[in-house]
Amino acid sequence: MSAKSHSAVMLRRNFKHVARNPTSVFNAILMPIVMMLMFVYMLGDAFAVGVDYVDYATPGILLMAVCYGLGSTATAVNSDMTKGIINRFKVMDVSRGAVLNAHVISSVLTNLLAIAGVIGVAFLLGFSPAAGPLDWLGVAGMILLLAVAAGWFTVALGLFAKSPETAGMAAVPLVMLPFFSSAIVPAEKMGPGVREFAEYQPFTSIIETIRGLLAGAPDTGYAITAVAWCLGIAIIGYLWARSLFKKRA
Repeated sequence: MSAKSHSAVMLRRNFKHVARNPTSVFNAILMPIVMMLMFVYMLGDAFAVGVDYVDYATPGILLMAVCYGLGSTATAVNSDMTKGIINRFKVMDVSRGAVLNAHVISSVLTNLLAIAGVIGVAFLLGFSPAAGPLDWLGVAGMILLLAVAAGWFTVALGLFAKSPETAGMAAVPLVMLPFFSSAIVPAEKMGPGVREFAEYQPFTSIIETIRGLLAGAPDTGYAITAVAWCLGIAIIGYLWARSLFKKRA
């Protein structure tokens, strides 16, 4: 079998594992929808952001949708390494790259399901973007790039952790980081210290890029910064993951 065939088999295996784990499904797909309902439907009137809050919050919730399933990915990767599954694959002559590729692809596809759900709920809550077809294409590209970057970095975290439990905890900072960005409220409304952190951390430029695209007025500066962050994270995650996998496999 080719490496692509091995990756397809590993991908099917990963999806079966996800489907059998209700907690993973909730965290990865349903939790972002819950967050959308909580912040927009329940708390939206509490935030004054200059536009309808659903229009402001949707880009941030989309980014959160990418992050919420990362803990399950890190745990799954570490379980493969610590429970002897990789040794079985080696005996079966399964491509080593296929194992990592499948985890990243399954993470990205799960993200896309969550994002589709979030966008659907956003429209039900009154979301009214001014984006044209090219803007939507840019949104899709930005989200896909982020999902791939986050997927590789999370795989590396899973390989680095000593146990499945610590692997899940290692991804928590990535889940929490959007709350310290412009996802929920503008950075300028935050207190000193937190405001500066929010302005310059990676997720803010990504969120503002998506927000600008959905408003039909993308900011080139934010877009360049966002793409640079995503590419940097993807490269670091990929190289780190491959290095760790070679040492442990």
